[in-house]
Amino acid sequence: QVQLVESGGGMVQAGASLRLSCASSLRDFNRYTMAWFRQDPGKEREFVSAIGWKSGDTYYADSVKGRFTISRDNAKNTLYLQLNSLQPEDTAVYHCAANYLTIPTMTPSGYAYWGQGTQVTVSS
Repeated sequence: QVQLVESGGGMVQAGASLRLSCASSLRDFNRYTMAWFRQDPGKEREFVSAIGWKSGDTYYADSVKGRFTISRDNAKNTLYLQLNSLQPEDTAVYHCAANYLTIPTMTPSGYAYWGQGTQVTVSS
């Protein structure tokens, strides 16, 4: 059974930083395109960032570009998201997602596997 387990969320003040991790049990992790999405209650799941499996190309939502950094450690089967200069509008549950041998997409339906999420709360 595939597992994606996020960690690293918390409650911080505006301007602070967090580092999210997503530990996976995916076999051949290096062949999965990985992504981060976030969701507030009552809102649709929103694309945050993705990293391709082949070239390692990275993609970001305009709202986080320049503040967030996605990375992966294939030896540790782990995905990361560094969140800097956090703002109250970044408050959400952050989910990692994975899909096998595909190009990155900003659409949630493009990912087969999902974690349960980690809560990030930013106060002003």
